[in-house]
Amino acid sequence: AGRRKDMFISGGVNVYPAEIEGELLLHPGVKDAAVIGVPHPTWGEVGVAFVVPRGEPVPAADELAAFLARRIAKFKVPKEFVFVDSLPRTAYGKVVKGELAARHACTRAQGTEHRTPEEDKGRK
Repeated sequence: AGRRKDMFISGGVNVYPAEIEGELLLHPGVKDAAVIGVPHPTWGEVGVAFVVPRGEPVPAADELAAFLARRIAKFKVPKEFVFVDSLPRTAYGKVVKGELAARHACTRAQGTEHRTPEEDKGRK
């Protein structure tokens, strides 16, 4: 894995998940977060954010996207938000992003558990 997984390329531009994660953690409704790049037919890869909510109410995906869009370049804003109870971590506290990627592929196949900001807009 190494450093290559600490970055993904979206539309030919390097995107560093640590920057996005740091900004997400500034949102009052976010307790923990991890961002991974997943394959996308047009952009090469796009970001998916795994978010551990701080409590109720759980922030909406479109709220988090808008929050990030005010803080980072729009192309860096994750295209999808997955809300989870916890993030898988090693004994040393590092997020196991490979496990998140596998979980994302599984939930995509089942069509469950994830929300895009566009899908969220219809929920209000």
